[in-house]
Amino acid sequence: MDTGSPSGAVGRSGTGTDTPRRAGGAGARADGVTATRTSGAATDAASGTRSGAGTAPSAGVSSGPAAGPPATGARGRLVAYARLAKFEFVLDYYLSMVVLWTALAGSVRFAPDTLTTLLLFLLGEVGVISAVMALDDVNGIRDGSDRANYLGTGGTPLRPLERKPLLTGALTVDQATRFGYLSLLWGAVFWASAALAAPERPLWALVVTGLVLFAGFQYSWGLKLSYRGLGEVLIMGCPLVIVVAPYGFVTGHLPATVLVQAVLFGLWQILVSCYSNTKDISGDAAVGRSTVAVHASARGNLLFIGALSAADLLLTVGASAVGWAPWWFFAALLPEMALRLRQFTSFSRNGDALLARRRGVVAFRTGVAGIVLANLIHFAS
Repeated sequence: MDTGSPSGAVGRSGTGTDTPRRAGGAGARADGVTATRTSGAATDAASGTRSGAGTAPSAGVSSGPAAGPPATGARGRLVAYARLAKFEFVLDYYLSMVVLWTALAGSVRFAPDTLTTLLLFLLGEVGVISAVMALDDVNGIRDGSDRANYLGTGGTPLRPLERKPLLTGALTVDQATRFGYLSLLWGAVFWASAALAAPERPLWALVVTGLVLFAGFQYSWGLKLSYRGLGEVLIMGCPLVIVVAPYGFVTGHLPATVLVQAVLFGLWQILVSCYSNTKDISGDAAVGRSTVAVHASARGNLLFIGALSAADLLLTVGASAVGWAPWWFFAALLPEMALRLRQFTSFSRNGDALLARRRGVVAFRTGVAGIVLANLIHFAS
């Protein structure tokens, strides 16, 4: 999962000190992919697993060059669990609440039942996202992909290891698994409470909320949907739902403007994660994770990212042109569109996936600010 995204559902790339590799240029493929594909049974040197196995436990889960002492004391354990949940990286997911709250009419925003419903949904969202992140890390340590993506040969750190408490030994696999299940239970209880407290309960809102609750944590766990080619669908679909579902619980309907904003919110997430997946081609391919970056050629992956980037721009301008949003809506997102063009064109030239990923985070936050501004102007006029 892209745990460093403005925070995915759902690549395990960080924004730290990775050495960039050329992964998106028109010619070269990412390092090691050709070897991975032509030798499907080869042993992955970094992870100690066999390529494509995807299920063999990694030896020494909490030992080895990266291991340290377990987290002790209330503060130490709290920090370790917060890192397991990727709390500092997934904060941007919770901007969904700001987007949908500002999309509500002024008279509805401060209604007691609105605030209660949104608070309960937000608390559930924290639990569901924490479960996804925790169980993804458990799977990553078991199949060796986190070691492959975070540790080089000989245990040399490739990325800041403190964001992976299972690699550092701060937490055990059992602790992380238990935390993941309890977080999922927390999320289910609060989402059910939100639905019960909501002034409206349209069937579509109940269905999509249930789908995210069921499918989200199975990105790497259970059904392992990202190993079955559904990772990108979850990365975009889950953020989209956490905008539209609570809006539906409050209003009972879904106007085109809100749907457009939700699609953009999800699209901007995948336009961070697809670059992470590009950086993680070798590690993901070795354990059988099925992403577009793994299966496509370098040019095919670049075309995929280009198509997503074009969809962002076309939807933004098209929504204004056809009346799905105010005619001036695209103007509020001009800064985001400029950053998106810069992100893609730079990546197509230099293939620096991590730089493009960081620029995607900036573009995401800039876009959310533009949507919020547009909503506030719209309901103030």
